[in-house]
This record gives sequence, C-alpha cells and structure tokens, in this order.
Amino acid sequence: MKILRLILGDQLNSNHSWFKDSDHDYLYVMMEIKDETNYVKHHIQKILAIFAAMRHFNHELQIKNFNTLYLKISDERNKQTFIKNLAWIVEKNNVHKIEYQEPDEYRLDALFQGFINHFNIPVQSCSSEHFYANRESVKEFFTDKKQWRMEYFYRHMRKKHNVLMEPDSTPHGGKWNFDADNRKFWNGEPKAASDLRPHHNLEDIYDEIKKEKIIFFGNCDVKNVRWPISRQESLQLLDTFIATNLVYFGDYQDAMHDQNWFLFHSFLSFALNTKMISPMEVVDKVQAAYQEKDLPIASVEGFIRQILGWREYIRGIYWSFMPGYESNNFFSHRRPLPDWFWSGETRMNCLATAIKQSLDQSYAHHIQRLMVVGNFALLAGLKPEEVHHWYLGIYIDAFEWVELPNTLGMSQYADGGQLASKPYVSSASYINKMSNYCKSCHYDFKKRVGDNACPFNSLYWNFFATHQDKLAKNQRLGIVYNQLKKMDTKQKQQLMEQSQIFLKNINAI
Repeated sequence: MKILRLILGDQLNSNHSWFKDSDHDYLYVMMEIKDETNYVKHHIQKILAIFAAMRHFNHELQIKNFNTLYLKISDERNKQTFIKNLAWIVEKNNVHKIEYQEPDEYRLDALFQGFINHFNIPVQSCSSEHFYANRESVKEFFTDKKQWRMEYFYRHMRKKHNVLMEPDSTPHGGKWNFDADNRKFWNGEPKAASDLRPHHNLEDIYDEIKKEKIIFFGNCDVKNVRWPISRQESLQLLDTFIATNLVYFGDYQDAMHDQNWFLFHSFLSFALNTKMISPMEVVDKVQAAYQEKDLPIASVEGFIRQILGWREYIRGIYWSFMPGYESNNFFSHRRPLPDWFWSGETRMNCLATAIKQSLDQSYAHHIQRLMVVGNFALLAGLKPEEVHHWYLGIYIDAFEWVELPNTLGMSQYADGGQLASKPYVSSASYINKMSNYCKSCHYDFKKRVGDNACPFNSLYWNFFATHQDKLAKNQRLGIVYNQLKKMDTKQKQQLMEQSQIFLKNINAI
C-alpha cells in the first residue's frame, strides 16, 4: 500500500517524525506551483529562496533513501495546482492514503480539508511538530480573561517551558521584560558585524521562473542570493548571531541607520518560518549561551521574547480569528498605496531608505516595518488589505499566519485593538530619536507646517483628530487627546490643512 505524504515549501523540518526511517511504502511529494507563487505578487528573492530550499530538502531526502516525487515549476507534468497534481500522482502511483502536515495558512488548511471529499481515499493530517504551542493554545489561555495581551501569554510560556526562570518560579533578572533597555540610538559604535550569510547562485531557478512567466517584483543578484537554503546553513547563521551580534542585540534592536541596514539582527526569521530550524532549538541555544557567557539579560530576554512570546502569540491570534481577520478595517481606510511603495522614490528619507532596502534585500527589521512604513500607512489612511498584500509579498519571512496579524493588527490597528492596546503611530520625533534618517532628509522633522515640514507631523495630528470618536476613550491615548484639546484653533486648522495637502499629493511626497 502506497501512502502519499505532502510537504509544503514552509515545512522543511528534517527532524519531523515522518523522517525517522525511509520506508518505501511512503511517497514524499513536493511541488512548486503557480497557485502559490501568484496568489499575491512576491519578491523575487522570496520565490528563489523558497524554491532553492525546497529542492535542497528534496535532495537530502533522496540521499537518505526516501522515495520522493518533486515537481519543479518548469516540469511538463506540473498542472500548477495542488488538486490537479495530486490527482494524477495518486492514480499513477496507486496511492491508497494521503497524509499532510497541518498548514500554517488558513486558505491551505481549508483546501486540504476538502481533499477528504475530493479524493476517494483516506486523508489524514498531523502536526508540523514545529511550534511550542498548538493552534488553540492562545484562545484557550485567554478564555476567562478580559484582555488578550502578549505579555500575559509570554509569562505563561516562560513558566511552562522553564525559560529564563529561577527555581522559585520568578523571572531571571527580577523582571519579565527588559524592553525599556532596548531603545538605544546607534551612532556607528559598537561596530556592527559583517554580513556573514551564505552565498548562492540561483540563476538556473531564476531562468525557470522567467520562462514560466511567474509574476514577481523586487531586486536581486541571482548569482549571489544571500539567504540560507538548508538546515546546516540556518544553524550556522544562528551560531554566528550568538557569537557576534547577540551581545548588542538588546541595546540596538529598535535602532535604524541608513549606512547599516542589518545592524545586530539575526536574519533567522526565514529559516524559522520555513521550519529549517525550530524555535525550541533557537531558544535553547540562546539560553545556553547566556549561561555560559557574560551576555546582557536585556539582549537575551529581548530576543527570546520575540520567539517564545510574540511569534507564538501571533500564530494563536491568527488561528483564533480566521477566517475574516483579513477583512478587518476598523478606520474604514480606503486610500491606495502610493506609487513609490514599489520604487522607494520619495523625498521622505526614512521611507525611501526602508522601502528601497526592502526592495533590494526582501528584508526590513521590525521597527522599519512598524514605525516607518506601517506608521505612514496608518497615518495616511492606506487600505489595510493592500498594505497586507504588500508586506506579504515583499518580505522573505512573510507567511500569512505571522504577517497578517502583525500588519493588520499591530501595524494598522485594523482589528480595533484585538492585538495592540493602541495604534502604534508617531510623529517625526520618534524616527529622529531612533535613526539618522532625518539628518539627510528633504523635510525638517521639527516643522509641522510649511513647504519642507515633515509629513509625519501633520498626518499624526490629523489621524487623531479624524478618529477621535473611536480613540478618545483609549486610556493609553489620554495624553495625546489632552494635547489636541489644548491646541489653539488656528494651529489645529493649519495642521489639518497641511495634512490634506500631503494626502492630496501623496505620490509626490
């Protein structure tokens, strides 16, 4: 009896129980299909890296004597959909059962559950064996609680998995969270480590993608793609981060600089989200390094919080509110993305830097995504769905389960506060505080109105004035609305008029 096991492009977990032995009764199937490349426009580096990682994973399975069937994007047999490909594979190989690992995206989960009705053979799902928590853990945790907040779940996970905990169940270092220590400005010192990511010539895959007329955007040196495509490379990247950058990660994790786009970040998110490495081994290695070396608790806790806290919590949010979460639009924002979202050609240096970097690298760190690009998108009233599709397409690590809540919830507040306790917006002062972007900008970050006034300033006050009915009762915004109330009528009018000028001419900002 032949059993087909379907592996997705973000399920490259060689430690999964499926791979304990190479029983030839199992046929392991992987496929590159246009249904997955074209449902949203993707960055070329994202497509290349995923295809390369998939092919490497398949090659390693073959070396280990597993029975595999791999459909490249250019394969003449490839029908370019899961259903059509599986139909002929099942028939040709006399398959009596289909098994699959739970997908992390709702649309695929719904599609795969439909296999039961489509194929006249048993269909069975199993865990991907990757995350700390299951899909329902977050929802179950907050069943009897008034507010859903990551911090509560994070503390629960710390205790449950004994991470950075004392024997008496108190947090190591005396505090659960050292976020207040993670906001230093980087002025060039300490010197950031060199970019030590691997190098790959993926010209052959690129030629296939072009031949098959796959839709993509972004920039790429196809002979020198810098993302890990194997478990070995991913583990090496983790070890390098721990050895060189972790010590400074905490201090400068929110910093931005136009001369150094990677600073002290790990670049592990792509490896994690394709499951080449697991969150458990990342957290365990970081915690072990902390115990062995003299590393700052703020760096270690800050990094672990992103994985054990935020990443697991975000996944729980996604599965708690899908389907439908993607349609949230709390502020009824409708403005389309400015043209320069696809080029970076804007006179606002912070946005030009962050977007051009994203187009060049398929990467931006969380503050660039949240407080530069996301901040502008919310203040300008851009349509959340379009913002979501842009983030999903452009970033190498963006898979819907992690990207959608971060974009619609955290960045755009489109869920009305389910994820974030307040809209994460700021005037130009924050960007100036955390970066050097403002120093070489066409606009003056200090000015609110006038020809060279920074758009962030008037848009900030326009946003709060426009949405006062929805936000004024938020306790975390009391100071903002007190300031708005104290503002004289003329000043307020000037700010509103200035904001409308910017919005009317948004493509020319």
